[in-house]
Amino acid sequence: MIEQPLAVLPIGKPQAARIVIESHYLHRRPPMSHAFGLRKGSDLVGVVTFGTPASRQTQLSVAPTAPDLVTELNRLWVADSEPRNTESWFVARALALLDPCIVVSYADTAHGHLGFIYRALNFRYAGWSDMERKSPRFDYETISGGHPRDAYRTGHTGVRIPRAPKVRYWTTTGTKRERKRLDSIVAWPSLDWKTLPPPTAGVRVSHQLDVICPAAIFGVLTYVCTCGHRSYTFHDWITHRLD
Repeated sequence: MIEQPLAVLPIGKPQAARIVIESHYLHRRPPMSHAFGLRKGSDLVGVVTFGTPASRQTQLSVAPTAPDLVTELNRLWVADSEPRNTESWFVARALALLDPCIVVSYADTAHGHLGFIYRALNFRYAGWSDMERKSPRFDYETISGGHPRDAYRTGHTGVRIPRAPKVRYWTTTGTKRERKRLDSIVAWPSLDWKTLPPPTAGVRVSHQLDVICPAAIFGVLTYVCTCGHRSYTFHDWITHRLD
């Protein structure tokens, strides 16, 4: 079980940036509008950040009539010492601290992520990046091994590699009435994972919900009940493990 005391608190952006650069697998600072820390006693054992999406087009595609209401959950880090599913417990409480808004996030299949955390939190599944394209995108392999977007700035090997899709998710925050209003203006779809699963060729899944943490379940169900979502989370965890 998750040891107490645990608390989710707003933290300063410089502190959040330092931690995600040091500890998150991308080692880059994202745009930040809000940052929350997961504190265990005197230790900070987790950070989640929300910020303006890197592309204005993303905001327009999500909410064409109110793009400024769209924010992105762009970094999530929890110390390896914490029990499995602490991430869901943490994010549930961070979402509850946000003003009413539309939250999007991506699971990067290039790093073995499919978004089990978002599914556990009842985020809506919106397919994956470039799913409408008939031909795949390619990036150049960087000399330094860094992000493909830096290929032309830092140099590339000339080798083209298929761009791995990112699985898209969204949810809304606020009261039940506020969430209903925000849901009505979201243009991204709400798809069924089972009938249209994301492409997983070559993906080594890095997170599986094999062990259920009672406190994490409580955190997810508390968020779901508070925000008025219908929940299939517990059932999926127990019967399918979402793996």
